[in-house]
Amino acid sequence: MLSTPGRSKIKFDMEKMHSAVGQGVPRHHRGEIWKFLAEQYHLKHPFPNKQQPKDTPYKELLKQLTSHQHAILIDLGRTFPTHPYFSAQLGAGQLSLYNILKAYSLLDPEVGYCQGLSFVAGVLLLHMSEEDAFKMLKFLMFDMGLRKQYRPDMIILQIQMYQLSRLLHDYHRDLYSHLEEHEIGPSLYAAPWFLTMFASQFPLGFVARVFDMIFLQGSEVIFKVALSLLGSHKPLILQHENLETIVDFIKNTLPNLGLVQMEKTINQVFEMDISKQLQAYEVEYHVLQDELIDSSPLSDNQRMDKLEKTNSSLRKQNLDLLEELQVANGKIQSLEGTIEMLLANENRLKQTALALELERSALLRTVEELRKKAAQLGNGDLGAAQPELTEDGH
Repeated sequence: MLSTPGRSKIKFDMEKMHSAVGQGVPRHHRGEIWKFLAEQYHLKHPFPNKQQPKDTPYKELLKQLTSHQHAILIDLGRTFPTHPYFSAQLGAGQLSLYNILKAYSLLDPEVGYCQGLSFVAGVLLLHMSEEDAFKMLKFLMFDMGLRKQYRPDMIILQIQMYQLSRLLHDYHRDLYSHLEEHEIGPSLYAAPWFLTMFASQFPLGFVARVFDMIFLQGSEVIFKVALSLLGSHKPLILQHENLETIVDFIKNTLPNLGLVQMEKTINQVFEMDISKQLQAYEVEYHVLQDELIDSSPLSDNQRMDKLEKTNSSLRKQNLDLLEELQVANGKIQSLEGTIEMLLANENRLKQTALALELERSALLRTVEELRKKAAQLGNGDLGAAQPELTEDGH
């Protein structure tokens, strides 16, 4: 696929890409493959997300100053501290990482810089050039929808923890009950998994496989991986009987995965489909929050403000849905036109096939008649030659 001429304009079959990524991504081509998967996403989604950032060139962003400099510099030494590329203080790796994080904080002022981003950028840097890593960080944040979990209010992260808890209840009820009994919510162990895409605690080979999947399927991969890991370690987690040892096991022992365990987890991720559940649990979270607010005493003015905000939000949602509906109707009309054209082509082909069949039958009859005439002619020649032989007396 990578070597196909003019590949940046060709939409490849999604099942083929899933199959190829599932079989394993060659390490030396991984960066190129991530860029290819991002390219394919843009071909399949030609209308970009409404929240796209300004298209400021990377080199222009590097010339500016960021108010997040101090926070970024502090985190540089904490990001992959044992990896040779990042271990040297302000060495090549740390400088490239600083540049990417600084540029991103300027590109996306709402998020700026958030702990965890340095690990995501670091993984990208290990597989491609600095500027390409910045472009792929932008892709993951805006197109794959990861940026919402890094917003300063962290509300999305709270929703994600709620969704993971509900999924655990669905898939591993006994483990869910065990963790609930000891008052262990996902925020006690899973927040770093989401904020660093598993990069702060797990082996880099495994993290790279998780990134393969995220480039292919988006942010719901993190939920699938978390569910798979907790499920496969369930017997060991159930053996621990208090909060400290359970959390310590999940944070420190669970990430030491063997190769077999890694591939088993990735294979399970391919088989899972949780998108509908994630949507349902997000709605459920908001409903529960609204009920909590409604149960607290509010003044008339506060209630009016709340209703106005809700109405405004609903109006915006209606407009967004209307826009989506118009796009969908346009697609339906286009597809109906294509179907009509295909049906007309099919009718033409049927008529042509019928005409050819009639012509074939006529030709077969002609051949048969010619054979009969040839046979009759042959018999006539033989009959004419016979009397001559008898008259000569031979």
